[in-house]
Amino acid sequence: MTKKKHLTQRQKQRIADNADKRLRQHKNKMVESVDDAAFSAPETGLIISRFGQHADVEASDGQIVRCNMRRSVSSLVTGDFVIWRRALQPTGSIDGVIDAVEPRASVLLRPDFYDGLKPVAANIDLMIIVSAILPALSLNIIDRYLVAAEMTAIKPLLVINKIDLLNTQEQQALAEKLALYKNLGYNFLMVSAQTQQDMAELLSYIQSGTSIFVGQSGVGKSSLMNSLMPGLAVQTQDVSANSGLGQHTTTVSRLYHLAEGGNLIDSPGIREFALWHLSEEEVTRGFSEFIPWLGRCKFRDCKHITDPGCAIQHAVEIGEISTERYDSYLKILASMAQDKPNHF
Repeated sequence: MTKKKHLTQRQKQRIADNADKRLRQHKNKMVESVDDAAFSAPETGLIISRFGQHADVEASDGQIVRCNMRRSVSSLVTGDFVIWRRALQPTGSIDGVIDAVEPRASVLLRPDFYDGLKPVAANIDLMIIVSAILPALSLNIIDRYLVAAEMTAIKPLLVINKIDLLNTQEQQALAEKLALYKNLGYNFLMVSAQTQQDMAELLSYIQSGTSIFVGQSGVGKSSLMNSLMPGLAVQTQDVSANSGLGQHTTTVSRLYHLAEGGNLIDSPGIREFALWHLSEEEVTRGFSEFIPWLGRCKFRDCKHITDPGCAIQHAVEIGEISTERYDSYLKILASMAQDKPNHF
């Protein structure tokens, strides 16, 4: 007589889990089959904005439809191209479903203290880094964004806003200060939404492809949006007179079409663009003028700070790398360990 084999508690649990998994898969297939009957054939669309588990999709005919996201869609941001389907019986609220996201040509990631890396927008051709002379122009903040642009291979454009607050002599001094970026191949504009200074030039950059405004709160991104697209009801707020810090005026990224051509994404303002998610080597490569000197240091593991025989320090000494940019690099390295959350 064959002795009956008793299952262990772990084996029983595994069998129960597998049965539960098969049951869920069966239910999902049943739901999807019902969904298939409720929606039209798949079509392509563009994500205009996302709100939690919902997103606004622009169809090929220009209509914007609010859609649910399939659970299989793990990441979705403004600028994504998607496969979606319309509801056969629209309700006027949620009238479609997003089935899949097309491969991205580029994606801008922002480190979040609680959630790690968070995508901000996708398929971007131009990153417009907006800074302002009020409360103070920070080249270090600009350098942080330039590192992000280099790491994502998105072309950057530096825009210094509120230039009307400077007189002609002060504007000339600022242009000379920014010339180091021009020498590195980064274009910059000094603009004013109030006086329209260089706004036509800014528009010419945006008219082809998809651009995104990034920058700290209070630098005037929304004011620039209103100037570029008259009549656009984008909320603007003044910089706090007490703290000098900007107030958040945009809560979700949104894509706009310009009448003259091109797309523009307005992203939520952030007070500081942290780079703690990058390695020291990635930050080093984010400074484009450092790259020709890499691999020429005396020691292979050179930190480019106090190591003897450092090629980058030598380049600074002979004027091939600006002191300002090198000091900014050191500040970024020093802040990385301090900024990084303990749970990452």
